[in-house]
Formats: sequence, C-alpha cells, structure tokens
Amino acid sequence: MGRRSGAGNRELPRWLNTVLVFGTVATVVVMEMRRPLRKEREDKLKRDLRNVAFSLIAAATVGLAEKPVTGPLALAVQKRDLGLLKLVRLPVWAEVILSVILLDYTLYIWHFLTHKVPLLWRFHRPHHVDLDLDASTALRFHFGELLLSVPWRAAQVRLIGVSPLALSLWQTLTLMEIMFHHSNIRLPFRQERRLCRVIVTPRMHGIHHSVVDNETDSNWSTIFSWPDYLHRTIRLNVPQQAITIGVAGYQDPAQLTFGRVIEMPFVPQVRAAAPGREPLPIPRSTLAS
Repeated sequence: MGRRSGAGNRELPRWLNTVLVFGTVATVVVMEMRRPLRKEREDKLKRDLRNVAFSLIAAATVGLAEKPVTGPLALAVQKRDLGLLKLVRLPVWAEVILSVILLDYTLYIWHFLTHKVPLLWRFHRPHHVDLDLDASTALRFHFGELLLSVPWRAAQVRLIGVSPLALSLWQTLTLMEIMFHHSNIRLPFRQERRLCRVIVTPRMHGIHHSVVDNETDSNWSTIFSWPDYLHRTIRLNVPQQAITIGVAGYQDPAQLTFGRVIEMPFVPQVRAAAPGREPLPIPRSTLAS
C-alpha cells in the first residue's frame, strides 16, 4: 500500500526555506567583508552584478525546467513507494536523513562527470572561469549545465526514492552549503581543520577552483566531505595564497564578460597548458592555511 499521506508528502515550509537561505546570504556577506580569505583580482561590483545576472537566469531555468519534473516525481515516488529507500519501512526522520546523504553522494558523482565528460565540462567551465571566488560564484552556473542536469536529478529522485520533504530539505541545505564553501571567509584555522572533516569548507573548495589540474581534480563534494575521503580525492595541503583561481587560458578579464561567458560552451575552447606545482611539504589530507 502506498504512502498517500504523511509528513514526507509536504515540502519544507516556504518561510523556513526563506529564513535559512537569506540568513545564510546575510551571514556570509558580512563575514566576507570582515574576514576575507583571498585577495580579489577583479572589481567586486562588476563581478557581483555579472554573477547576479547568471543567478537570475539559473533560477529561472530551475523553475521552468527542473522543478516541474522533480516536484511531481518526488510526490509520485512517495505515494507509490518507489525507489531504494522505500524497500524498508523507515521512520520519516531516518528516511529524510538517508535521502540527503544519498542525494549528496550522487551529486558528488555528477560533479565528477561535469569535469570529465567533455560536453558537460563545456557547460560547467563558465562556473570555474570566475577569477575570484566568493559567495556570488556559488550562484554562477550556466543555464545549459542546469538543463543537462535535469535527467540526472530525476534519476536521483526516482532511484533513491526521495520524498518531497527530503528533496526540498536537500535543495535548501545544498544552496546554503555552496554559498558557504564558495565564500571568501577566513575561518579560524583550528576550527576549519576540524570542520572540513565533516563538511566542505572555504579553504577546501578554494583548492578545487585552482588553475592547477590536479588541484581542480579534487574536492568534488558538496555538503559532506566524506565522499572525497572515501574516494581519496581529498586535497587540503595547498595554501590559499598560493592558489590562482580560474581556468588556464581564461585569465584575462576581457574574456569573461557576461556575453562571452554565456556563449562559451558554444564556441571553440581556448586551450592552454595548466601550470604545475612543486611537491608540497605536508600530506594531501592535512589542511594548509
């Protein structure tokens, strides 16, 4: 018999989602101003306006292309007891927690694919060519990448067996976390060294945005950091001031206007050898300041 009623059928209350998201935005912006982690290379106002424009297009794309698919699908999954987590009768709270963990893990896989599949990298690269890294970068995704992710998101919901409540909670937590780990916040070093064992932090994700290939090819996690530890893709030993943010071949701000970044997936790629780095004196899994 299907689960045609219950807490799992309801999404996270809109007021709570609003408080969590805008509370995160306000906190991150204030902390970036007070305790910046990295020096900025571009004019912040121009970057912020450009990234806000990207975020508006991204939000419209999600609203028009993803939510009409994943929302009804999650409700159908819940009512018909479809998916992996519906094989066992779990309390709502346990099912929601496991859903968030599995959604986060399968997003790790998707993120890996966006770097390794040439077509997906064309559309993910506009996120990486930003020459600075802060909370605004978290919202800078090409609409084409979001369109390409819809079948993957639908597969996540269907195969895992994700309820509307779990899906909405995961989406909110993901948005909060990506704003946090993309942020330019200098956390107390000892605190971040402990924190990055559990969740993705600004120093950890800053390494992923390096122009050095074997640094970009690390730290693919989104909320929880355990997938990187599990797959040995964790890298924490690069000092932040030694990192050049961006993509090799796209280091000139003139290449990165709004129009040029929008058309970037559809035009020939600029090919340039990525710089290397001398071996570092501390292990990969040890956080550097």
